[in-house]
Amino acid sequence: MSFSASRLLTLTLVASLLVLSSCSKKSAGGEDSKTGWAFNDPTWGGFETSEYVEQETGPGLVLIEGGTFVMGNTEEDVLFEHHSHPRRVTVSSFYMDETEVSNKNYLLYIQWLGKVFGEVYPEYVQAALPDTLCWREELSYNEPYVHNYFRHPAYGEYPVVGVSWEQANEYCKWRSDRVNEALLIKKGYLEFDPEQSGEDHFTTHSYTLGHYEGVTPEGGGKKDLSAEEGESRRVRFEDGILLPDYRLPTEAEWEYAALALRGTMPQAGEERYLERRRYPWSGNSLRDQKHGKSQGDMQANFRRGTGDYMGLAGALNDNAEITAPVNAYAPNDFGLYNMAGNVSEWVLDVYRPLSSMDVEDFNPFRGNVFQTLDLDEENRTQRDSIGRIKYREYTEDEIGNRENYRKSNVINYMDGDTSSDVEYDDKVTLISDKSRVIKGGSWKDLAYYLSPGARRYRDQDQASATIGFRCAMIRVGSPDGK
Repeated sequence: MSFSASRLLTLTLVASLLVLSSCSKKSAGGEDSKTGWAFNDPTWGGFETSEYVEQETGPGLVLIEGGTFVMGNTEEDVLFEHHSHPRRVTVSSFYMDETEVSNKNYLLYIQWLGKVFGEVYPEYVQAALPDTLCWREELSYNEPYVHNYFRHPAYGEYPVVGVSWEQANEYCKWRSDRVNEALLIKKGYLEFDPEQSGEDHFTTHSYTLGHYEGVTPEGGGKKDLSAEEGESRRVRFEDGILLPDYRLPTEAEWEYAALALRGTMPQAGEERYLERRRYPWSGNSLRDQKHGKSQGDMQANFRRGTGDYMGLAGALNDNAEITAPVNAYAPNDFGLYNMAGNVSEWVLDVYRPLSSMDVEDFNPFRGNVFQTLDLDEENRTQRDSIGRIKYREYTEDEIGNRENYRKSNVINYMDGDTSSDVEYDDKVTLISDKSRVIKGGSWKDLAYYLSPGARRYRDQDQASATIGFRCAMIRVGSPDGK
Protein backbone atom coordinates (compact mmCIF):
# COMPACT_ATOMS: atom_id res chain seq x y z
CA MET A 1 0.00 0.00 0.00
CA SER A 2 1.41 3.44 -0.96
CA PHE A 3 2.08 6.14 1.65
CA SER A 4 -0.72 8.34 0.27
CA ALA A 5 -3.22 5.46 0.32
CA SER A 6 -2.25 4.58 3.88
CA ARG A 7 -2.65 8.20 4.95
CA LEU A 8 -6.07 8.41 3.25
CA LEU A 9 -7.22 5.27 5.11
CA THR A 10 -6.06 6.76 8.42
CA LEU A 11 -7.91 10.02 7.79
CA THR A 12 -11.06 8.07 6.89
CA LEU A 13 -10.94 6.08 10.15
CA VAL A 14 -10.41 9.25 12.19
CA ALA A 15 -13.37 10.90 10.47
CA SER A 16 -15.55 7.87 11.18
CA LEU A 17 -14.63 7.94 14.88
CA LEU A 18 -15.40 11.65 15.01
CA VAL A 19 -18.83 10.99 13.49
CA LEU A 20 -19.49 8.23 16.02
CA SER A 21 -18.30 10.48 18.83
CA SER A 22 -20.63 13.20 17.60
CA CYS A 23 -23.54 10.73 17.48
CA SER A 24 -22.84 9.52 21.01
CA LYS A 25 -22.93 13.04 22.35
CA LYS A 26 -26.36 13.48 20.81
CA SER A 27 -27.61 10.14 22.12
CA ALA A 28 -30.74 10.58 24.22
CA GLY A 29 -29.64 7.77 26.53
CA GLY A 30 -26.20 9.18 27.34
CA GLU A 31 -23.25 6.85 27.52
CA ASP A 32 -21.88 4.08 29.68
CA SER A 33 -19.77 5.61 32.45
CA LYS A 34 -17.28 2.71 32.34
CA THR A 35 -16.68 2.37 28.58
CA GLY A 36 -17.94 5.53 26.90
CA TRP A 37 -20.25 3.49 24.65
CA ALA A 38 -23.43 5.35 23.69
CA PHE A 39 -26.81 4.05 24.84
CA ASN A 40 -29.95 4.12 22.66
CA ASP A 41 -27.81 4.75 19.56
CA PRO A 42 -28.07 2.29 16.61
CA THR A 43 -24.55 3.21 15.45
CA TRP A 44 -23.22 1.85 18.74
CA GLY A 45 -25.15 -1.42 18.64
CA GLY A 46 -28.46 -0.15 19.98
CA PHE A 47 -27.76 -0.94 23.64
CA GLU A 48 -30.82 0.47 25.37
CA THR A 49 -31.51 2.18 28.66
CA SER A 50 -34.97 3.13 29.81
CA GLU A 51 -36.39 6.59 30.33
CA TYR A 52 -38.39 5.16 33.25
CA VAL A 53 -36.51 6.00 36.45
CA GLU A 54 -39.08 5.41 39.21
CA GLN A 55 -41.66 2.66 39.49
CA GLU A 56 -45.22 3.62 38.68
CA THR A 57 -47.86 3.00 41.34
CA GLY A 58 -50.14 0.19 40.20
CA PRO A 59 -53.94 0.41 40.33
CA GLY A 60 -55.36 0.28 43.85
CA LEU A 61 -51.98 0.50 45.58
CA VAL A 62 -50.53 2.86 48.19
CA LEU A 63 -46.78 3.28 48.72
CA ILE A 64 -45.71 2.07 52.17
CA GLU A 65 -42.33 3.60 52.97
CA GLY A 66 -40.30 0.96 54.76
CA GLY A 67 -38.36 1.19 57.98
CA THR A 68 -37.68 -0.45 61.31
CA PHE A 69 -40.29 -1.31 63.93
CA VAL A 70 -40.92 -3.69 66.80
CA MET A 71 -42.95 -6.56 65.39
CA GLY A 72 -45.10 -8.61 67.77
CA ASN A 73 -47.65 -8.21 70.55
CA THR A 74 -48.65 -4.75 71.70
CA GLU A 75 -51.67 -6.13 73.56
CA GLU A 76 -51.73 -8.41 76.60
CA ASP A 77 -51.48 -12.05 75.48
CA VAL A 78 -54.83 -13.02 77.01
CA LEU A 79 -54.79 -16.47 75.38
CA PHE A 80 -51.22 -17.22 76.58
CA GLU A 81 -50.24 -18.50 73.14
CA HIS A 82 -46.76 -16.92 73.30
CA HIS A 83 -46.32 -16.99 69.53
CA SER A 84 -45.89 -13.29 68.81
CA HIS A 85 -42.83 -12.27 70.80
CA PRO A 86 -41.81 -8.63 70.21
CA ARG A 87 -38.67 -8.21 68.10
CA ARG A 88 -37.15 -5.31 66.15
CA VAL A 89 -37.05 -5.88 62.39
CA THR A 90 -36.76 -3.82 59.20
CA VAL A 91 -39.17 -3.98 56.25
CA SER A 92 -38.30 -2.70 52.77
CA SER A 93 -40.62 -0.23 51.07
CA PHE A 94 -43.53 -1.86 49.26
CA TYR A 95 -47.01 -1.17 47.94
CA MET A 96 -50.24 -2.29 49.61
CA ASP A 97 -53.85 -2.31 48.47
CA GLU A 98 -55.73 0.69 49.86
CA THR A 99 -58.68 -1.60 50.57
CA GLU A 100 -59.50 -5.27 50.80
CA VAL A 101 -60.43 -6.99 47.52
CA SER A 102 -64.17 -6.51 47.08
CA ASN A 103 -66.89 -8.73 45.67
CA LYS A 104 -67.00 -6.51 42.58
CA ASN A 105 -63.23 -6.87 42.09
CA TYR A 106 -63.46 -10.64 42.38
CA LEU A 107 -66.52 -10.88 40.12
CA LEU A 108 -64.51 -9.27 37.32
CA TYR A 109 -61.93 -12.01 37.82
CA ILE A 110 -64.58 -14.74 37.65
CA GLN A 111 -66.18 -13.23 34.53
CA TRP A 112 -62.79 -12.98 32.79
CA LEU A 113 -62.02 -16.60 33.63
CA GLY A 114 -65.40 -17.64 32.26
CA LYS A 115 -64.76 -15.81 28.98
CA VAL A 116 -61.27 -17.23 28.47
CA PHE A 117 -61.57 -20.70 30.04
CA GLY A 118 -65.32 -21.35 30.26
CA GLU A 119 -65.44 -23.64 27.21
CA VAL A 120 -61.95 -25.14 27.20
CA TYR A 121 -61.27 -25.51 30.94
CA PRO A 122 -64.47 -25.03 32.99
CA GLU A 123 -62.92 -26.80 36.01
CA TYR A 124 -60.46 -23.93 36.37
CA VAL A 125 -63.30 -21.41 36.52
CA GLN A 126 -65.15 -23.54 39.06
CA ALA A 127 -62.04 -23.80 41.25
CA ALA A 128 -61.81 -20.00 41.50
CA LEU A 129 -65.36 -19.46 42.82
CA PRO A 130 -65.69 -18.39 46.47
CA ASP A 131 -67.20 -20.91 48.84
CA THR A 132 -70.52 -19.21 49.52
CA LEU A 133 -71.49 -22.07 51.84
CA CYS A 134 -68.97 -20.68 54.33
CA TRP A 135 -71.83 -18.57 55.71
CA ARG A 136 -73.73 -21.61 56.97
CA GLU A 137 -73.89 -22.45 60.67
CA GLU A 138 -75.84 -25.39 62.08
CA LEU A 139 -77.85 -23.19 64.48
CA SER A 140 -78.01 -19.87 62.62
CA TYR A 141 -80.16 -18.65 59.71
CA ASN A 142 -77.56 -17.32 57.24
CA GLU A 143 -79.03 -18.62 53.97
CA PRO A 144 -79.63 -15.07 52.63
CA TYR A 145 -75.86 -14.49 52.70
CA VAL A 146 -75.21 -17.83 51.00
CA HIS A 147 -77.33 -16.75 48.02
CA ASN A 148 -76.83 -12.98 47.95
CA TYR A 149 -73.57 -11.85 49.50
CA PHE A 150 -71.16 -12.53 46.62
CA ARG A 151 -73.30 -11.56 43.62
CA HIS A 152 -75.91 -9.01 44.72
CA PRO A 153 -74.83 -5.43 43.81
CA ALA A 154 -75.79 -4.24 47.31
CA TYR A 155 -72.68 -6.08 48.51
CA GLY A 156 -70.49 -5.13 45.55
CA GLU A 157 -68.13 -2.94 47.60
CA TYR A 158 -67.98 -5.37 50.52
CA PRO A 159 -64.92 -7.62 50.96
CA VAL A 160 -64.97 -10.95 49.17
CA VAL A 161 -64.95 -13.87 51.63
CA GLY A 162 -65.02 -17.64 51.25
CA VAL A 163 -61.71 -17.44 49.41
CA SER A 164 -58.86 -19.74 50.41
CA TRP A 165 -55.19 -18.75 50.52
CA GLU A 166 -54.66 -20.72 47.31
CA GLN A 167 -57.50 -18.88 45.55
CA ALA A 168 -56.20 -15.51 46.77
CA ASN A 169 -52.79 -16.32 45.28
CA GLU A 170 -54.37 -17.21 41.95
CA TYR A 171 -56.18 -13.86 41.94
CA CYS A 172 -52.85 -12.06 42.57
CA LYS A 173 -51.28 -13.80 39.55
CA TRP A 174 -54.25 -12.95 37.35
CA ARG A 175 -54.24 -9.33 38.51
CA SER A 176 -50.53 -8.98 37.71
CA ASP A 177 -51.21 -10.04 34.13
CA ARG A 178 -54.27 -7.87 33.62
CA VAL A 179 -52.51 -4.76 34.97
CA ASN A 180 -49.48 -5.27 32.72
CA GLU A 181 -51.67 -6.05 29.73
CA ALA A 182 -53.57 -2.81 30.34
CA LEU A 183 -50.31 -0.85 30.61
CA LEU A 184 -49.11 -2.16 27.23
CA ILE A 185 -52.46 -1.38 25.62
CA LYS A 186 -52.65 2.16 27.04
CA LYS A 187 -49.08 2.91 25.96
CA GLY A 188 -49.73 1.68 22.41
CA TYR A 189 -47.59 -1.48 22.42
CA LEU A 190 -50.53 -3.91 22.22
CA GLU A 191 -54.14 -3.87 21.09
CA PHE A 192 -56.83 -5.44 23.23
CA ASP A 193 -57.50 -8.93 21.94
CA PRO A 194 -61.05 -10.10 22.71
CA GLU A 195 -60.35 -13.50 21.12
CA GLN A 196 -58.03 -14.75 23.86
CA SER A 197 -58.95 -18.28 24.83
CA GLY A 198 -57.42 -21.11 26.82
CA GLU A 199 -53.65 -21.09 26.98
CA ASP A 200 -53.51 -18.47 24.20
CA HIS A 201 -53.93 -15.44 26.42
CA PHE A 202 -51.68 -12.71 27.79
CA THR A 203 -49.59 -13.39 30.84
CA THR A 204 -46.63 -11.17 31.65
CA HIS A 205 -44.09 -13.97 31.54
CA SER A 206 -45.50 -15.72 28.45
CA TYR A 207 -45.40 -12.37 26.63
CA THR A 208 -41.85 -11.41 27.63
CA LEU A 209 -40.55 -14.93 26.91
CA GLY A 210 -42.10 -15.01 23.43
CA HIS A 211 -44.98 -17.47 23.91
CA TYR A 212 -47.73 -14.89 23.39
CA GLU A 213 -47.69 -12.62 20.34
CA GLY A 214 -50.85 -10.59 20.81
CA VAL A 215 -51.95 -7.92 18.37
CA THR A 216 -49.52 -5.06 17.74
CA PRO A 217 -51.11 -1.76 16.65
CA GLU A 218 -50.21 -0.59 13.16
CA GLY A 219 -47.07 1.48 13.48
CA GLY A 220 -46.90 0.53 17.16
CA GLY A 221 -44.59 -1.72 19.12
CA LYS A 222 -41.35 -0.86 20.81
CA LYS A 223 -38.73 0.43 18.35
CA ASP A 224 -35.82 -2.03 18.16
CA LEU A 225 -32.64 0.05 18.15
CA SER A 226 -30.43 -3.01 17.65
CA ALA A 227 -32.20 -4.15 14.46
CA GLU A 228 -32.78 -2.66 11.03
CA GLU A 229 -34.58 0.66 10.88
CA GLY A 230 -38.34 0.38 11.17
CA GLU A 231 -38.36 -2.95 13.04
CA SER A 232 -40.07 -3.27 16.40
CA ARG A 233 -39.83 -5.68 19.33
CA ARG A 234 -41.86 -6.76 22.30
CA VAL A 235 -41.55 -4.79 25.53
CA ARG A 236 -38.96 -6.17 27.94
CA PHE A 237 -38.94 -5.98 31.70
CA GLU A 238 -35.77 -3.88 31.43
CA ASP A 239 -37.82 -1.13 29.75
CA GLY A 240 -39.37 -0.25 33.11
CA ILE A 241 -42.92 -0.29 31.72
CA LEU A 242 -44.12 -3.58 33.19
CA LEU A 243 -44.81 -3.75 36.92
CA PRO A 244 -43.57 -6.45 39.32
CA ASP A 245 -46.05 -9.11 40.36
CA TYR A 246 -48.95 -8.49 42.70
CA ARG A 247 -48.89 -10.95 45.63
CA LEU A 248 -50.09 -11.37 49.18
CA PRO A 249 -48.17 -9.26 51.71
CA THR A 250 -45.79 -10.97 54.10
CA GLU A 251 -46.79 -11.05 57.76
CA ALA A 252 -44.14 -8.43 58.56
CA GLU A 253 -45.32 -6.14 55.75
CA TRP A 254 -48.95 -6.46 56.80
CA GLU A 255 -48.21 -5.72 60.45
CA TYR A 256 -45.94 -2.80 59.61
CA ALA A 257 -48.56 -1.30 57.28
CA ALA A 258 -51.34 -1.78 59.84
CA LEU A 259 -49.46 -0.01 62.63
CA ALA A 260 -48.55 3.00 60.42
CA LEU A 261 -46.21 4.28 63.12
CA ARG A 262 -45.17 7.31 61.12
CA GLY A 263 -48.36 8.89 62.44
CA THR A 264 -46.81 8.94 65.92
CA MET A 265 -43.71 10.93 64.94
CA PRO A 266 -43.50 14.29 66.76
CA GLN A 267 -42.75 15.94 63.40
CA ALA A 268 -41.97 14.82 59.88
CA GLY A 269 -38.43 13.59 59.41
CA GLU A 270 -37.71 13.09 63.11
CA GLU A 271 -36.46 9.55 63.68
CA ARG A 272 -38.52 8.90 66.77
CA TYR A 273 -41.90 7.35 67.59
CA LEU A 274 -43.95 8.68 70.49
CA GLU A 275 -45.82 5.45 71.18
CA ARG A 276 -46.03 1.76 70.34
CA ARG A 277 -49.57 1.50 69.02
CA ARG A 278 -52.04 -1.07 70.28
CA TYR A 279 -54.31 -0.60 67.24
CA PRO A 280 -53.85 0.92 63.75
CA TRP A 281 -54.74 4.29 65.26
CA SER A 282 -53.33 6.31 68.17
CA GLY A 283 -54.63 5.82 71.67
CA ASN A 284 -56.10 2.83 73.46
CA SER A 285 -59.76 3.52 72.73
CA LEU A 286 -61.83 1.66 70.16
CA ARG A 287 -63.89 4.81 69.68
CA ASP A 288 -62.90 7.93 67.77
CA GLN A 289 -61.62 10.44 70.34
CA LYS A 290 -61.08 13.28 67.90
CA HIS A 291 -63.41 16.24 67.96
CA GLY A 292 -66.01 16.47 65.23
CA LYS A 293 -68.99 14.56 63.85
CA SER A 294 -67.23 11.19 64.18
CA GLN A 295 -66.30 11.62 67.83
CA GLY A 296 -67.38 8.56 69.80
CA ASP A 297 -67.89 6.38 66.70
CA MET A 298 -66.37 2.93 66.55
CA GLN A 299 -63.14 2.92 64.53
CA ALA A 300 -63.50 -0.62 63.24
CA ASN A 301 -66.04 -3.35 62.53
CA PHE A 302 -65.83 -6.02 65.25
CA ARG A 303 -67.92 -7.87 67.85
CA ARG A 304 -68.15 -5.66 70.91
CA GLY A 305 -69.18 -8.46 73.25
CA THR A 306 -71.06 -11.72 73.45
CA GLY A 307 -74.00 -11.47 71.05
CA ASP A 308 -73.32 -7.79 70.19
CA TYR A 309 -72.39 -7.51 66.52
CA MET A 310 -73.91 -4.12 65.73
CA GLY A 311 -75.36 -2.36 68.74
CA LEU A 312 -78.88 -1.05 69.30
CA ALA A 313 -81.36 -0.01 66.64
CA GLY A 314 -81.12 3.73 66.20
CA ALA A 315 -77.56 3.75 67.58
CA LEU A 316 -75.66 1.02 65.73
CA ASN A 317 -72.18 1.03 67.22
CA ASP A 318 -70.26 0.09 64.06
CA ASN A 319 -73.14 0.17 61.56
CA ALA A 320 -72.43 -3.35 60.30
CA GLU A 321 -73.91 -6.67 61.36
CA ILE A 322 -71.50 -8.69 59.20
CA THR A 323 -68.90 -7.08 56.95
CA ALA A 324 -68.88 -3.41 55.93
CA PRO A 325 -67.79 -1.71 52.68
CA VAL A 326 -64.06 -1.97 52.04
CA ASN A 327 -63.63 1.81 52.44
CA ALA A 328 -65.69 2.11 55.62
CA TYR A 329 -64.22 3.86 58.70
CA ALA A 330 -61.26 6.20 58.68
CA PRO A 331 -58.00 5.04 57.05
CA ASN A 332 -54.81 4.70 59.08
CA ASP A 333 -51.80 7.00 58.68
CA PHE A 334 -50.65 5.13 55.55
CA GLY A 335 -54.07 5.68 53.97
CA LEU A 336 -55.15 2.03 54.34
CA TYR A 337 -58.72 1.08 55.20
CA ASN A 338 -59.90 -1.66 57.55
CA MET A 339 -56.52 -2.84 58.79
CA ALA A 340 -58.44 -3.76 61.93
CA GLY A 341 -61.78 -5.53 61.80
CA ASN A 342 -64.16 -6.17 58.88
CA VAL A 343 -62.37 -9.33 57.69
CA SER A 344 -59.18 -11.03 58.77
CA GLU A 345 -56.70 -11.26 55.89
CA TRP A 346 -54.47 -13.93 54.40
CA VAL A 347 -50.75 -13.18 54.32
CA LEU A 348 -47.97 -15.00 52.50
CA ASP A 349 -46.25 -16.69 55.45
CA VAL A 350 -46.35 -20.30 56.53
CA TYR A 351 -47.30 -20.40 60.22
CA ARG A 352 -44.94 -21.50 62.94
CA PRO A 353 -45.41 -20.56 66.62
CA LEU A 354 -41.86 -19.22 66.97
CA SER A 355 -41.48 -17.52 63.61
CA SER A 356 -40.77 -14.20 65.29
CA MET A 357 -37.68 -15.68 66.91
CA ASP A 358 -36.47 -17.71 63.91
CA VAL A 359 -36.80 -15.47 60.86
CA GLU A 360 -34.28 -12.87 59.69
CA ASP A 361 -34.55 -9.35 61.07
CA PHE A 362 -34.50 -7.88 57.52
CA ASN A 363 -37.70 -8.59 55.54
CA PRO A 364 -38.63 -11.52 57.83
CA PHE A 365 -40.55 -14.31 56.12
CA ARG A 366 -41.08 -18.06 56.35
CA GLY A 367 -42.33 -19.79 53.23
CA ASN A 368 -39.61 -19.61 50.58
CA VAL A 369 -39.54 -22.25 47.84
CA PHE A 370 -36.87 -21.15 45.35
CA GLN A 371 -37.70 -21.88 41.71
CA THR A 372 -36.22 -21.61 38.23
CA LEU A 373 -37.59 -21.97 34.70
CA ASP A 374 -38.64 -25.51 33.77
CA LEU A 375 -36.92 -26.00 30.40
CA ASP A 376 -37.58 -28.82 27.93
CA GLU A 377 -34.96 -31.10 26.36
CA GLU A 378 -34.08 -28.39 23.85
CA ASN A 379 -33.58 -25.81 26.60
CA ARG A 380 -36.80 -23.94 25.78
CA THR A 381 -39.33 -22.51 28.23
CA GLN A 382 -42.64 -24.34 28.58
CA ARG A 383 -46.23 -23.42 29.39
CA ASP A 384 -48.73 -25.27 31.54
CA SER A 385 -52.34 -26.15 30.70
CA ILE A 386 -53.60 -22.61 31.42
CA GLY A 387 -50.83 -20.82 29.52
CA ARG A 388 -48.51 -19.87 32.35
CA ILE A 389 -44.76 -20.35 32.16
CA LYS A 390 -43.68 -23.49 34.01
CA TYR A 391 -41.24 -23.31 36.90
CA ARG A 392 -39.64 -25.99 39.08
CA GLU A 393 -37.57 -26.14 42.25
CA TYR A 394 -33.79 -25.98 42.00
CA THR A 395 -31.99 -29.31 42.33
CA GLU A 396 -29.23 -29.84 44.88
CA ASP A 397 -26.70 -30.04 42.04
CA GLU A 398 -27.84 -26.63 40.74
CA ILE A 399 -27.55 -25.10 44.20
CA GLY A 400 -24.08 -26.57 44.55
CA ASN A 401 -21.93 -25.18 47.35
CA ARG A 402 -23.75 -21.91 47.86
CA GLU A 403 -23.44 -20.48 51.35
CA ASN A 404 -26.70 -18.47 51.49
CA TYR A 405 -29.02 -21.46 50.96
CA ARG A 406 -28.60 -25.21 50.53
CA LYS A 407 -31.98 -26.43 49.30
CA SER A 408 -34.99 -25.09 47.41
CA ASN A 409 -37.81 -25.68 49.86
CA VAL A 410 -36.82 -23.92 53.07
CA ILE A 411 -40.23 -23.73 54.73
CA ASN A 412 -38.89 -25.98 57.49
CA TYR A 413 -35.53 -24.27 57.80
CA MET A 414 -34.47 -24.24 61.49
CA ASP A 415 -37.63 -26.22 62.21
CA GLY A 416 -36.75 -29.81 61.35
CA ASP A 417 -40.25 -31.24 61.08
CA THR A 418 -42.77 -31.41 58.28
CA SER A 419 -45.43 -30.98 60.96
CA SER A 420 -45.64 -30.41 64.69
CA ASP A 421 -48.32 -31.09 67.28
CA VAL A 422 -49.15 -27.97 69.28
CA GLU A 423 -51.65 -27.94 72.14
CA TYR A 424 -54.11 -25.03 72.44
CA ASP A 425 -57.14 -24.92 74.72
CA ASP A 426 -57.07 -28.67 75.40
CA LYS A 427 -57.24 -29.36 71.66
CA VAL A 428 -54.41 -30.74 69.54
CA THR A 429 -53.99 -28.80 66.32
CA LEU A 430 -51.83 -30.05 63.48
CA ILE A 431 -49.53 -27.34 62.17
CA SER A 432 -48.19 -28.24 58.75
CA ASP A 433 -46.51 -26.62 55.76
CA LYS A 434 -50.00 -25.75 54.54
CA SER A 435 -50.80 -23.65 57.62
CA ARG A 436 -50.86 -19.98 56.61
CA VAL A 437 -50.92 -16.91 58.83
CA ILE A 438 -54.02 -14.72 58.99
CA LYS A 439 -53.87 -11.20 60.42
CA GLY A 440 -56.34 -8.63 61.68
CA GLY A 441 -59.60 -9.11 63.51
CA SER A 442 -62.88 -9.66 61.70
CA TRP A 443 -66.52 -8.62 62.12
CA LYS A 444 -66.93 -11.73 64.28
CA ASP A 445 -63.93 -11.18 66.57
CA LEU A 446 -63.47 -9.44 69.89
CA ALA A 447 -61.18 -6.43 70.19
CA TYR A 448 -58.08 -8.48 71.10
CA TYR A 449 -57.62 -9.52 67.46
CA LEU A 450 -57.77 -5.92 66.21
CA SER A 451 -54.19 -5.49 67.40
CA PRO A 452 -51.82 -5.83 64.40
CA GLY A 453 -49.48 -8.08 66.42
CA ALA A 454 -52.15 -10.75 66.93
CA ARG A 455 -51.70 -13.78 64.67
CA ARG A 456 -53.66 -16.92 63.86
CA TYR A 457 -53.49 -19.56 61.17
CA ARG A 458 -55.62 -21.68 58.89
CA ASP A 459 -54.90 -24.32 56.25
CA GLN A 460 -54.29 -22.75 52.86
CA ASP A 461 -57.10 -24.69 51.16
CA GLN A 462 -59.78 -23.63 53.67
CA ALA A 463 -62.13 -20.65 53.46
CA SER A 464 -64.23 -18.69 55.92
CA ALA A 465 -66.89 -15.98 56.08
CA THR A 466 -64.49 -13.97 58.23
CA ILE A 467 -61.36 -14.06 56.00
CA GLY A 468 -60.61 -11.93 52.95
CA PHE A 469 -57.39 -10.53 51.51
CA ARG A 470 -55.60 -7.61 49.92
CA CYS A 471 -52.60 -7.56 47.57
CA ALA A 472 -49.12 -6.11 47.84
CA MET A 473 -46.20 -5.42 45.49
CA ILE A 474 -42.50 -4.83 46.07
CA ARG A 475 -41.17 -1.29 45.66
CA VAL A 476 -38.13 -1.25 43.34
CA GLY A 477 -35.65 1.60 43.38
CA SER A 478 -35.66 4.40 45.92
CA PRO A 479 -37.51 3.55 49.15
CA ASP A 480 -39.32 6.90 49.45
CA GLY A 481 -40.52 7.15 45.85
CA LYS A 482 -38.62 10.40 45.30
